[in-house]
Parts: sequence; structure tokens; C-alpha cells
Amino acid sequence: MEYDNQLQRIKDGSGFIAALDQSGGSTPKALENYGISGDEYENDEAMFDLVHEMRARIMTCDCFDNERVLGAILFEDTMERDVNGKSTANYLWEDKQIVPFLKVDKGLAEQMSGVQVMKPMPNLDLLLDKAKNYPVFGTKMRSVIYEPNVDGIELVVQQQFDVAKQIISKGLMPIVEPEVNIDSAQKHDCEVLLKANILRNLERLNDEQQVMLKLTLPEEAGFYQELVDHPKVLKVVALSGGYSRTDACAKLKQNPGMIASFSRAFTEGLSKQQSDEEFADTINTSIEEIYQASKV
Repeated sequence: MEYDNQLQRIKDGSGFIAALDQSGGSTPKALENYGISGDEYENDEAMFDLVHEMRARIMTCDCFDNERVLGAILFEDTMERDVNGKSTANYLWEDKQIVPFLKVDKGLAEQMSGVQVMKPMPNLDLLLDKAKNYPVFGTKMRSVIYEPNVDGIELVVQQQFDVAKQIISKGLMPIVEPEVNIDSAQKHDCEVLLKANILRNLERLNDEQQVMLKLTLPEEAGFYQELVDHPKVLKVVALSGGYSRTDACAKLKQNPGMIASFSRAFTEGLSKQQSDEEFADTINTSIEEIYQASKV
């Protein structure tokens, strides 16, 4: 029942998905952007304590509301921590009606054939079972494409969909994220090959199977419309990929039907040193700008 309510919310609700899922590799940079330097914590445990404080500060803000925020992507460590006396996922869903997702990949393998596939996930079933103990609706996993290499892109998409089927079998909604690097010299060529591969894999899903897609904002406006309209795609969300929030929102407006799932662009301008009022004003400005761009 809970899953069905969340499904309906993602399908019909307006708003965007906040990506609050920086993991071990990306957390130091996220903290640095938030005004906490590396010499302010001694180890990973202290680092994750600090980043959870930042995330909790965002999530408990009154302006982080379900009228503009549809969902939030969490890191495993965040899922297992509490916000306002409840597990993070329970707080989001029960108190805010914001749909929780879980990042499940274990990072990227070394680059080869112009791409980085995901590292092996031998304990994925255990992690998915753990997620089912919380009101987690879906998952997210990321690969990266740098060059229009036919074999490399096919490998990325095939791996994403193979894992997606494993996630679906556990009763969760996978967000398939084959990111095209925004600095690729042949970004549009990568996108052409990527779309063709995604369409092929969507056709191989059975009638009961559906995925979400998280894609880099394309060079050509409306390029992913075919995916937005596809019956086996619940939602197409856009990653900011290193674009500033202003640029990412401008590009998003050129792609009707796509909604934001920004990470760096979402938390841009936030600082530990801000007063609660300044912090709330900054995050509210971010939420409103991204929400308006996602409504187009």
C-alpha cells in the first residue's frame, strides 16, 4: 500500500527529487562547499556525522516541503541515522510525505572504453532487504560516459538494466543513471548512442517492469522526449552534473517533462556558518528555482 501511494506521488506529483546521497568519495567536497574543511574532522565517522547534520538541517527546514520536493535520494549511512527522533526515511515519508530513495552503487570502476561502469555489488540483495525495512520506494545507481564508444556505452546501459531487474524483483523502483560527463568533447554523440541503448533495453522489459531514468541535461533541447513519454519509464529526472544551478535550471526548462534531481546545484550557497534564518532563505531560494524549472 505504501509503495502504491509513493508510486502515485512520483507519477502525478509536482516537484523535484533532492539528491542528498554524497558517499565516502564525494562527501569531503560537499562538506568543503558547506564551509567545513578537511582538518575539522579526524576520520570517516566524524565526517559522516557532519554531513548528516547538514542533511538533517536541510530536511527539517520548513521550506523543504512536499509541495515542491517530491523525493530525496539518501546514502546508506543516512538511511540508518535518525532525523527528529525517527529513521531518516520514516521522517521524510511520514512527517513530510517526501518519497525516499537509496543510493545502492559502490562507486565506479576504472575508466575503460570511454566509460566507467559500476563496481561489483556482491551484497546488493542484503542492502535491498535492509531498505525494505524502511519506507524506501526506490534506488539509484550511477555510471559515467565520457566518449561515444559503442561498446562502452552498451556495457554501461546493459549493466544498469541488469541490476535494475534485480532491484525490481525486490519490489523497489530503480533509478537508472548513466551520466554523460558534461565536459565530454563529443557529448551529443554520446547522448545519441545512450538513447538508442536505453530504448533497446526498455523494449526488453516485461509489461510489469518499469524504471526511472536519471540523465545529464542534453545538448539538444527535448532530446529525451521519447524516453519521457515511454510507458516503461515512470519519470525522467535530470542531474546537474557540475553545471551551476542557474545553468542547470535554464537547461532543464528546455526539456519539458524532465524534473530535477540535483545534488551540488541544490546545496549551492549553503554554509554551516549561516544563521538558521539565512540558511532557510538560501535553501528556499534553491528549492523555488529548481521547482519552477521542473514544472515546465
